[in-house]
Parts: sequence; structure tokens; C-alpha cells
Amino acid sequence: MAAKAEVIVTAGLRPELFAKRGIVSLNTRVLVIALALLVVAGFAFRLTHLSAEGLSEDELNKLEAVNDYRQHGLTSANGEHPLLMKALQTATVVLADKWNSISLGRNNPIATETALRFPSVLFGVLTAILIYLLTAELFGAEVGLIAAALWAFDPSAIGFNRIAKEDTFLLFFFLLANVFWLRGQRVAESKPDVKPTKYYWATAAAFGAMMASKYLPQMLTITIAYYWIFQAIPETKWRLGKKRMLTFFAVMGVTFLLLNPTILLPGTWKQMGLFAGQKLIGHDGYEFMGRVYSHRLTDWFNGIPWYFYHLFVAVKLPLLTLMGFVIGLPLLFQRKLGDGRYFIVLWLFLWMMTFSFVGGKFTRYFTAALPAVLITAAIGIQFFSSWISKKLRSLLGASWPESYLRLALVAVVIIGSQQTSARVAPHFRLFTNALGGGVAREGYYFPHDEFYDGSVRDVMLEIAKRAKPNAQVASEVPNLAAFYAQRANRADLVCVSVSDPNALKQLKEGDFVIDARGRRYFSNETLLNVLSNSASPTFQATLGPAVSASVYELDKHTQQTVIETARRLPPLASNIQLLNGSHVLNN
Repeated sequence: MAAKAEVIVTAGLRPELFAKRGIVSLNTRVLVIALALLVVAGFAFRLTHLSAEGLSEDELNKLEAVNDYRQHGLTSANGEHPLLMKALQTATVVLADKWNSISLGRNNPIATETALRFPSVLFGVLTAILIYLLTAELFGAEVGLIAAALWAFDPSAIGFNRIAKEDTFLLFFFLLANVFWLRGQRVAESKPDVKPTKYYWATAAAFGAMMASKYLPQMLTITIAYYWIFQAIPETKWRLGKKRMLTFFAVMGVTFLLLNPTILLPGTWKQMGLFAGQKLIGHDGYEFMGRVYSHRLTDWFNGIPWYFYHLFVAVKLPLLTLMGFVIGLPLLFQRKLGDGRYFIVLWLFLWMMTFSFVGGKFTRYFTAALPAVLITAAIGIQFFSSWISKKLRSLLGASWPESYLRLALVAVVIIGSQQTSARVAPHFRLFTNALGGGVAREGYYFPHDEFYDGSVRDVMLEIAKRAKPNAQVASEVPNLAAFYAQRANRADLVCVSVSDPNALKQLKEGDFVIDARGRRYFSNETLLNVLSNSASPTFQATLGPAVSASVYELDKHTQQTVIETARRLPPLASNIQLLNGSHVLNN
């Protein structure tokens, strides 16, 4: 029983397994240099041409909140989301404005898009270090370094870190919390003379910061489940007890309030109530693989299919990384891997159970699960490289340089991921591997998240050159279109919703209709299909090789087509209202 318990309560691999599986110890200096290079390279991928794509409607909401804070102090603007990320964005936008106001800044200005997204870039690249620390605690330094490298160069990870959304911050603090948590476990089990309580309180503070980044308490269940599965074992020394558990949540709550003081404002609770009641959903569907699905969280199996994220893994990972994941997944169920596997299994299982069966999904939600997939891939890559090098050594003799072959095989996978990201830069979200159809299928599977309004800025700049005074522009993101119209010094342009039949009936010759990829909904599908089948676009915008938007300048024929189609459409459904220029669902 004692031997069995030793296997379970040890955080990572048993020491004897390092020799059996050929895991080599890494020189500390080499390790630090390698991690530093990964951070620098990952930072370069995430920062370069950060403003290549215009803001999305979601990102514009953040910018409006930043502007509201600058004018009025802390307010409930965008209050359905926590403050921490928006506070950091406020700081970077203010610094960018100050930089742009000096002579050097006027010659080398920082774009608003870059300033708003920079905090996500910074936290995203630092996540590689946390992935290494977490994985090293569970499976050793070699697997940790591979996992960190996969994160640094993975195109989806880079793409998620280049948008101004909360998921990157949620993941960062989740990982930080669990690095402290696992370190506390190791100290409690192996160093009886050292008190692990400081690690528990650091974990609690990190979880408080996580909740101040995004309201997703489900992520706590991963750590809590991992903790509780060991508590029935008598040999376990890793216990908080009731008093320390209460203190743990108190520290977490205080940290949450310090980093998210806007939670105390009544307006914030009103916004959160509207959001929880699904009254702030700016769309009535989601296009997935060429079909529009219902997109309410509570639609469950009637919404976006349950295999949405499974397909994402299959078509969005570089092929060699995907192969590593396929090899590593069954290894998680082998006892010889050590008990660290339980953490990854719980992470994958609980995340998938939380997000796979709800009706509303976005690919960016997968940010919080992607490291678990990459860690699993790193396990598979390490296992395969060790296995194949041993086989070759047995065939070619003891003189065969086994360690060099293993290093070469790992390098092939990492360089492959790096080259993949270099090829698709700066439009990383569009990457689709050969299994998913490659370049020909970019933007097909998840167009809303892959294009993410990235071409609205360029479309509006072109319309601004062509449009007559006071022309109307119909799009699915009228507030974003109006923002970029003002940036183009065309505040006279009237931006309306393409989902509003009453607005469509008012369109005249010379007005514009924008059909943006990823913005097809039940409310506009009929019109956009009729328009695309009956007319050729006046011009198109692209992101990389993919057409991202088709724009129609109405002539007499297309104007009549739009008006006649709008007359046949039902009025805006009773559960949809227009708010601030965009349509919003109501219960």
C-alpha cells in the first residue's frame, strides 16, 4: 500500500521512470536560454504587424470602455466582463497616445489596434513560461520545454493572443495558480520542514486574478477535482483543512475585489444580469461549416454541434503537433506516466464537459484548453522520439547517438510549427491544416472567429473614397463601420443594420451593402443569398488568400432587389431590438 500511495501523491514522474524512459536532465543555463529564446520568438510572432487587421466589434466594445474610464473614471462600461484586462488596456492606450503626441511618436505612431491588443500579446507570450513550469512539475523538464515551444509557435495560440479578449488573461492566471498549487503539493509531500502555506495563498491570489479577468468559475473545478481525488489516501500530506480552505477563499475574494472594484457598482450588476439573461448577444446565429446554427448557450444540442471543439483540434493544429496529441492521449491513461496525468485528464474532461454541450460557442473559448492539448502532444512527441531512437540504437549498435536523434525529431516538430505560423502570418486564425483542406478551406469552418471583422477597417476606407455625401452603409456591424467611417473622415456616412428590413427599404442608389464572411445570421441570410446570386460585388476585401468581405454599391437593379427582398422579410422578430446601432437578442 505504501508503494502504491507513493506513486499517487508524487506530483510528477517517479524518479526511476526518468532513466527507464530516457528522460535527460537539462542544464539549468541551457534551459533558461532556451526559454528566453522561446519567449522572444513567441513575442515577435505575436507583436509583428499587430494592427494588420482592424478591430472587431468585440474589441471596439473594449475600446469604448477604455474611453469611458478615461473620461469618467471607473464606470460600469462593458460591465458584463471584469475590469483587469480593460484596466491594462487603458494603460497601454494612454501610453500610446502620449507616445504619439511627441515628435518621435508622430513619425512612428502606435496604432490604436496595437495599443489595445498589446496586453494580450504580453500575457500570451509569458504563458509559455507558465506552461513550462506547470508541465515540468507534472512530467519533467523535457516535456515542459517541448510544451512551451509548441505554445510559442502554435498558430491558434498566437491568433488568440492577438485579439483584445479576456481568454488570454483567464488562461495566464489559471496556469499561474496551478503552478503555485502543484509546487505547494510537492513541498508538502517531500519537504516536511518547509511550510507550503505560502504557495496556497499565492494560488488563491492567482485565482482571484483569474476571476477578475473573466467570470468563469468552472475553471476552479479542475484544480479542486485534482486536489480532492487524493484526499482519501492516508499517506497524503497535501491537505488544507477547513480553516485554511476558508482563508484560501478569503484571499481569493480580496484579490478579486482589488483587481475588479467595478463589481461594486450597481450598473455592473445590471449589465451582468442582462448578459446572464442572454440579452446582450449581438447575433442570432453562428455560421459553422457553411451552415448557420442557433447560438444561445441554453440551446444545448439544438445549437452549434457538440463536436465543434473536437473538429477545431483536428483541423487547426499543425499536423505534426496533431500526431503528437494522438500519440500522447492514450499515454494519459497509462499508470507509468505518473499521477500528473490526472491533472491533464481532468483539465480536458471538465473543460469539454463545460463547453461542448452548450449551444453557444466561439473558438477563442478554446484558449483555456489549448495548453492541455499541447502538453498532451508534448508527451506524445517525447515518447515517440525516445521510442524511435531506442529502436534505431538497438538496430545500429550502442554507438548510435540516441540523444541527438531525439533532439532532431523534437526540433522537426517545433520548426514545423514555427514555419506554419510564419507562412500564415499575420492572419494566424485562418490557418487550416492539410487534414482540414489547407489554404483552400481557410475561413470555411469557423468564419466568424477566423475573420473576426478583420477587414471592416479596409472596407470602410474604400467605401469612404467611393461614397457620395450622406450615403448609407448596411452591414452586420454598423457601430464598427461608423467607427472606421469617422477614422476615414466620413462622419456623414449613415451606418445601418443589414438585418433590419425597415432600414433596407430606405436604401437608395449609391448606397452600400457589406456581406462580411462570418457575419451571416438567420436575420440576414435571405438577403445576402439573393444579393450574391443576382449581382457581382463592386469590390472585395481579403485577409491573406481568403476573401473576407464582398461589397455591393447599389445601382437601380440591385436597389430594387434589396427593397423587394426586404418587403418579403418579416419585421425584426419580437425578441430582437436595435441597440446602439446593432441588433441585440432579448429573452
